[in-house]
Amino acid sequence: MKSKQLRHSNLLKVITATLALTAGGFLPGCDDDDPGKEDTPELITKATLTFTPSGGGSPIVATATDPDGEGVLDIEVDGPINLAPSTSYNLAIALINELADPTDPEYNITSEVEEEGDEHMFFFGWTNDVFSDPAGNGNIDNRDDDVNYEDEDVNGLPLGLETSWTTGAVSSGTFRIVLKHQPDLKSASSTSSTGESDLDIGFTINIQ
Repeated sequence: MKSKQLRHSNLLKVITATLALTAGGFLPGCDDDDPGKEDTPELITKATLTFTPSGGGSPIVATATDPDGEGVLDIEVDGPINLAPSTSYNLAIALINELADPTDPEYNITSEVEEEGDEHMFFFGWTNDVFSDPAGNGNIDNRDDDVNYEDEDVNGLPLGLETSWTTGAVSSGTFRIVLKHQPDLKSASSTSSTGESDLDIGFTINIQ
């Protein structure tokens, strides 16, 4: 009888230990090996560009929408950007994830990009000299080309949620914006090829 009791007791210990180990595998970890949320590309379904004339006047607003996020639908712009010639503008970019509830922190991507500015950077490109300042064609193809960034991250590197622009003479071209996600990669020399793209949109731009 004693032998059976010992075997029964040992079996219970083995079962108890096994259950404890199994249950531990389903508990959320909180060590340093967990992947951080900041390493995940942002889900953006709508980008709003607001060009506000520096000297006053009505802002020009353009949007790009991707209603199903990573689904099959392509991102679409609502039309061309029409700006006046020889005029200075401040550009503000707003980003949201409409697949999240407006009360969810994942809805306001603008705030998330700003908070994680040391992991994000906007790059800009344009054609046909639609801007006189900055001159050139933007820094998508060459990081060292001029863009007038009006904001920066905690390390003093450019971010791009706010920029300034002065249009050139009457013309038409394209305007492209790329938001790169560069956790542990962003530096004074990181380029538009570094990291993953959170956003890549292009507009027709008319200076008229």
